[in-house]
Amino acid sequence: MNINNPFVQRYNSFELPNHTQVVKMNEPTVLDDCNNKIKDSLLYPIDSPSLSSIAKQKREERKIKDNKEATAVIVVSDKTRPVPYRGEDGILLPIIEELLLVGYKKDNITILIATGTHLPMAETEIWKMIDTRVRDMGIKVLNHDCKDNSNLTFLGKTKSGTEMWINSIYVNADLKIATGLVESHFMAGASGGRKAICPGLIGEESTFVFHGYPFMADKNSRDLNLKDNLVHEEALEVAATVGIDFLVNVTLNGEFKITGIFSGNYISAHLKAVESISECVRVPSPSADIVVTHGGFVGINHYQVAKCAVASLGVLKKDGYLVIIADTNDPTHPVGGINYITTLALLTRLGAKEFTHLIASDDWPFIPEQWQVQMWCKVFDRIPMDHLIFYSPSMNACWYPLLPGQNGNTYLSPETNSEDVFRNFISNTLSYISKKEGKNLDEMDITWIEDGPYVVPVPQKKS
Repeated sequence: MNINNPFVQRYNSFELPNHTQVVKMNEPTVLDDCNNKIKDSLLYPIDSPSLSSIAKQKREERKIKDNKEATAVIVVSDKTRPVPYRGEDGILLPIIEELLLVGYKKDNITILIATGTHLPMAETEIWKMIDTRVRDMGIKVLNHDCKDNSNLTFLGKTKSGTEMWINSIYVNADLKIATGLVESHFMAGASGGRKAICPGLIGEESTFVFHGYPFMADKNSRDLNLKDNLVHEEALEVAATVGIDFLVNVTLNGEFKITGIFSGNYISAHLKAVESISECVRVPSPSADIVVTHGGFVGINHYQVAKCAVASLGVLKKDGYLVIIADTNDPTHPVGGINYITTLALLTRLGAKEFTHLIASDDWPFIPEQWQVQMWCKVFDRIPMDHLIFYSPSMNACWYPLLPGQNGNTYLSPETNSEDVFRNFISNTLSYISKKEGKNLDEMDITWIEDGPYVVPVPQKKS
């Protein structure tokens, strides 16, 4: 079975045994005439007045208050999300044009990148993601900085005790607009909506409860589940406290083409988007002895690769094998930030059981980004650590000793050329598993997850 390489064209396709089950999303319909449909969604939104009506109202309120010009903030995702912010189908320019039409000054519009606790984007990365026409207009584009306490505003505590420190530019804006992509999320149920604010614009200390051990360990903190999901409910409470005046969310297919535009009320529009992706993303699949998957667009570093690993648990058998390929092409942090690297190294050294025991202790000092390592522990509750085999051709060999699982470079033949690395790695890895288990591959159930972290396989008995 020939499999198209899911990453850039510099890598060739590879092969899997013919009996491999292929898991992929139910293909959604791609929208045509997206530019006009985006504009229509701003004019006829879900459970909300039009964007222009809200924007005018905010201007009038500001004039009455102190006779000043209103300010607007448009929150955008960072580089880990393939949101269409540029080009003919971009969602950003129509929003800005709508604000300019009703009288907002360019100097009073700010685009705020919701980095959460991720690293800030460099200017070159920003203009690779955002339409350069925005730059030509002179619209400000700023990174949120979760560690800059001087630019955070305290808004009290949530019911669970989270201290709500929110980006001050957003808090003080007259008009608050959130944008983003709705896809399955392995903690919050789904991305988009309220997540633009929490964790997108919160302070680092605000993650201590929101992403603490109890929330991450809860059985309802999982893919495509919003019911009784503590992470979702916490994010919703934070967003409700600071407010979102208008939401523009999209859904995409595997080629990053727009399949849905959901604008309007930040709760109901988001729920409509989640309903839409659930029909496509949740795929009944037979369980497998070997799951081969990939990190997808989001997998620019090992931190993000955790998403495809957790997504595989819907079909991965107890004590099975998980084979992951990725293209961790983040030029400065291919593994992740220092906190992730530190806690990940602890997991690798101690094992999942001891690591979980450690971070659940009252004496453990919370370390930001430990939550992503805790997600890896879910994988190692299912399989032994050495049954994970990970390979990224973009990852320097020096990082592999810190990573849980086996170093995929071990399974590359010395003579492999750079275009055939995935083909060689997967072929040799499957041969290794077959030999170790004393079975022919024909005797083993194998699954290829074509959509990597974006699909949610659910157990189904093999027919």
